[in-house]
Amino acid sequence: MDTVDLRNARAPRVTAAMVAARAGVSTATVSLVANGKTQGRVSEDNISKVRTAITELGYVVDGIGSSLAKGVSSIVILVTPDVSNPFFANVISGVRESLGSQYQLLLSVTDAGESPQADDVRKLLALRPAGLLLGAPSAEFLEDLHAAGPLVLLDAPGLDSYAPSVNLDVAQGARELARHLASSGHKRAAYVDGITGTATFALRREAFLEEAQACGLAVDAAHVISTAIDVGAAAAAFAQAWQGWKREGVTAVVCGTDTHAYGVLQEARVEGVRIPEELAVAGFDDLPYSATSNPSLTSVHLPATPLGRKAGEQLRGLMEGLELEEPHVTLESSLVVRGSTCTPGA
Repeated sequence: MDTVDLRNARAPRVTAAMVAARAGVSTATVSLVANGKTQGRVSEDNISKVRTAITELGYVVDGIGSSLAKGVSSIVILVTPDVSNPFFANVISGVRESLGSQYQLLLSVTDAGESPQADDVRKLLALRPAGLLLGAPSAEFLEDLHAAGPLVLLDAPGLDSYAPSVNLDVAQGARELARHLASSGHKRAAYVDGITGTATFALRREAFLEEAQACGLAVDAAHVISTAIDVGAAAAAFAQAWQGWKREGVTAVVCGTDTHAYGVLQEARVEGVRIPEELAVAGFDDLPYSATSNPSLTSVHLPATPLGRKAGEQLRGLMEGLELEEPHVTLESSLVVRGSTCTPGA
């Protein structure tokens, strides 16, 4: 008796033609029913027949194929420079909220420390997306991409000439942080940066260093290091640098993200460094865990969910042919002071 290898067996794909044959109607009628365009065009009797055939056969409409045939899909592509950064989870949540069920969100992400490549994104553009969201892009990336169609930039300071944008005032929070550390008596600090090289990281670093200098808080070039946005990588970098920093009088470490700061706090505990008595630590993003870490982390609050929500709203307006009242929006940042830079009662 012959046997059949069920591992490679696949059920045949149900097509509109098969539904039409079962219902005794044309494939055009099936398309109208499946896409909800029956009013004044298909009789109630034929609608019932088609729906029954769809149920019996298990027919699923090829949404992407159907939309591509019309020249555009309902897909929105969000390009993020580093999905390992938890900040982007909240950005994605905001985007999803504003787009609603009418659009499908497709993520194009990179590995930690790597910037998006225009060639990779262009391959996705073959899906003919309804719109494109670019998180923290560089000018070089935008020049290379040459994307057509609705486009909104997120957290892209200095790039307003390329497309509508929703930015974060990271510089304001960075300046507040420098003033806070200087007023707390710190004279020498270090800075742990991300390695993505995007404009938002450059702006928060430069704003902090500029204000620190104005406040009398020294940050030597040798005390600025870069790592991937990863707790382990930041911990390792701090472990290597700390003894030298300590000898040179560093009493505060500012990190480009809270994720970096978690790594510094982790390694500081291993080294027996008292936080904040011996070393103050601060970050950017104000992730949820920062309020409950030990000690709680001082951080520049960046409104991630509102950033995603507003960018999604802007893009949806463009996709629906509306003229944006405010093409460029900037959301405020603010400093949240917690235990990692301030002793109890201080």
